[in-house]
Formats: sequence, structure tokens, C-alpha cells
Amino acid sequence: MKPILIGAHMSAAGGVSNALYRGKEIGANTIQLFTANQKQWKGKKITPEEVERWDRAKKETGITIVTSHGGYLINLGSPNQEILHKSSVAFQEEIKRCHLLHIDYLNFHPGSATGSSEEQCLDTIIHSLLHVAPLMNQGSTTMVIECTAGQGSQVGYQLEHLAYIIQHTHKKIKIGVCLDTCHMFAAGYDIRSHQGWERVLKEFDALIGIDYLKALHLNDSSQDLGSRKDRHASLEKGKIGLECFRYIMNSSKTKYLPKYLETPSGDKYWKNEIKLLQSLAQK
Repeated sequence: MKPILIGAHMSAAGGVSNALYRGKEIGANTIQLFTANQKQWKGKKITPEEVERWDRAKKETGITIVTSHGGYLINLGSPNQEILHKSSVAFQEEIKRCHLLHIDYLNFHPGSATGSSEEQCLDTIIHSLLHVAPLMNQGSTTMVIECTAGQGSQVGYQLEHLAYIIQHTHKKIKIGVCLDTCHMFAAGYDIRSHQGWERVLKEFDALIGIDYLKALHLNDSSQDLGSRKDRHASLEKGKIGLECFRYIMNSSKTKYLPKYLETPSGDKYWKNEIKLLQSLAQK
């Protein structure tokens, strides 16, 4: 029987291997982490010793499916050439770290227009991804575009945006999508019910193809449907409600995908939220 993969975004303080042990402590069987400081352009190098510790931690914890989350400064769609260059260099360093650690997925925010049009931003993202394709294909990591809330000048808040990027890159790189429940809700996708999710995934399949759905971020939202505000809330503490997560834990389209909590209370509550999600899954 396939495992139901539930985890959270774990701290890698003190070394990336620590994120695996912290995940094990809260009952996670998959984790997401930053492989370097997410708020700096230049990341710390992964040493051979750290790779050894990482491999040992994977064996000791039994956690085999891992997602890296790209740094927050990276904007692969920036019209500013200096920022775009820095973003490309930083993204390539992310990819190299993923290859060293044999990480399954590299989750990234697509980008922000910051002065250009959405169409120009999307085309720049595609160009940026194709630029790193040779490096990406040196390893087994799959790039995963995270849908956004559409806050500010973000792109990626419409399924059409994600479809456009994938349509122009999937033949050159391994790529997929991560749906964040808070972001989707804030962007106007009503996923509060079984019927709502079915409508959204039918649209996803028609535009993108359901096989491109690779992971989920499980967050409630403190803001209303269509607010375009990215404000995560703990499960049962927001506007989305548990039926959304009950669907995710039982639908054949989502049940066995890696799922990561990014709720605001951190590992203090993630242990209980993991148990809650497990309880929603029908035996």
C-alpha cells in the first residue's frame, strides 16, 4: 500500500540533516526545507561531510521524499536585469544543492512582474527556466511551480499562468505544480468543499494535466475567498475549513502526493495537525 505522505516545512538550523530529525519528531514522513538561508542571495555550500550526515539521517528517519523550497529573493520573471541575473545565479545554486542531496522536488515561486506586464513576466520565467535546463537535467530533481495568491504583482495565481509556463518548458525539463490551499483560496478558487475541489481539479486537468500535480501545501487562510492576500492560518482556524483537507486526504488525485504544512504556529502544533490530517483519511 502506498504511504500517505504528510509533513511540514522544517528548520534546517545547524545543518540540513537536522530538518529530517525534526520532521521525524513531529510524526512527518516527508519534509520540506530551505537548503540555504532563504533571505540571502548567496547560500552556504553543502560540504561532503554534510552530505554524509544527510544520507545517514534519511536512513535513520525513514524519510525518503523531500522537497526543497527556493529562496524568497529569487524572481525568475524580473524585468530588472540585475535582479534577474542574481535570481538565475541563486536558482542554479539551489539546483546544485538539490542534486548533491538527491532531493526529489525543488518548489519555487514563479515570479513577480514588478513593472512589466504579466505576459512579459511569464515569458521571462520561461526563458529563465530553459536557461537552467542543462544543469537541471544533470540530476533527478523535479522543478515544482507553486501557485501564488496573486498578491502585489505576482504571477502564478491563475491556472492559466501555470499552464503557459509548463506548456513551454515540459519538453526540456522535469516540471510540475504545487498547489497551496491558502494561495488558491486567496486567488479566488473555492476549494472549501468536495464539489469545489472537483471543479478546480477538472479545470487543472483540462489546462495542465493532472499528472503535473506533484505536491500540496496545506494551509488555512485568515483572509476571505479572492482576497489576493497571502495570510496562512492554522487548520480549523481560518476561512477554508476542514472539508477542504478531508477531500485532499481521500481523493485519489491528491491522497498520495507529498503534503506540507506551512501553518503559522510551527512545530509546536504541526504534530497535532499531522494527526488531524491522518484522522481525516478514510481507512
